[in-house]
Amino acid sequence: MRVLVAATLCALLGCGDDPVADGPRDPDTAPRPVIDRFSGPSATLMVRDAQNGLPGPDLPIDFDRAPFVTRGLAPDGSPIAYYNFDVRRRSPINLYILHHEGEGTPVPDQLPIVDYIPGEFSYSDLWRVVRVDVPADYVANTATSSADLSRAGFPLTVTDAIVNCPIVPVGSTATRRFGSTDTGLHRGWYKDQIVHYFTFAERAMTAVNQQVPTAPIYVAFNINPGLAGGGPPSGPKTEPGSDQTHNVIGALPTDAAYSPLWAVQIYDNAEFAAVTDLASAQAATIVAPDAALVNCPAVPAS
Repeated sequence: MRVLVAATLCALLGCGDDPVADGPRDPDTAPRPVIDRFSGPSATLMVRDAQNGLPGPDLPIDFDRAPFVTRGLAPDGSPIAYYNFDVRRRSPINLYILHHEGEGTPVPDQLPIVDYIPGEFSYSDLWRVVRVDVPADYVANTATSSADLSRAGFPLTVTDAIVNCPIVPVGSTATRRFGSTDTGLHRGWYKDQIVHYFTFAERAMTAVNQQVPTAPIYVAFNINPGLAGGGPPSGPKTEPGSDQTHNVIGALPTDAAYSPLWAVQIYDNAEFAAVTDLASAQAATIVAPDAALVNCPAVPAS
């Protein structure tokens, strides 16, 4: 299983009624669905309105600018940053990776397959790798939906590997990563259409009881939750004249406890100046424990 997962992740990062009768589809000419990460059904914290200027449906998103990237603190108090991909559940969605039977590496040129896009109820950025075994004569991109896989009766093996792959509009950018992960967009199939997604692989993730693991993050807002306009709508509290928050992540990608899915602990903003690292964050007064789960992969501060 370890070899299978490693090969699957390597390929992922590098990279009619009867699907066999229909023949392969061309990813370069296939249609694309409209991707909107900021509509009411898609978002929780970042819902587009007339004032906030969030990009419209299917428009490219520059995740390297506010409010999509935040400057915070590592556990030792050194500067860190993280992308903001909004609230997500612990339940991952399936990512289907096709292999010729008995092969350790995926079918060359076959794109991964997913079932959901932003705006659909079950969508998540966090995907669970499912191995699909196809016959030796299978041709890449003949199957382009999970319905194709089901009709063909291909054997499925659910693994414990979790990957973080936010689906975004084509042309979107997010240029920061820890390690050597490709920062460009990757392509996959969704119901015979092409979707584009980022891959964040700063640390390999394994499901815990079939769920995405979490880690804590300690944050402060300009107005404490429970007060009028408080919590996220008031914006993150920052140092005067700076975009530097005292939001402290509980683990770095080099730590075994790391996860990009953060359990948000909101501390009293009166203690903002005293919070300078993980120890001081843990000692602060928590005014809203476990306020949300957010997908915020850690990246270098600059």
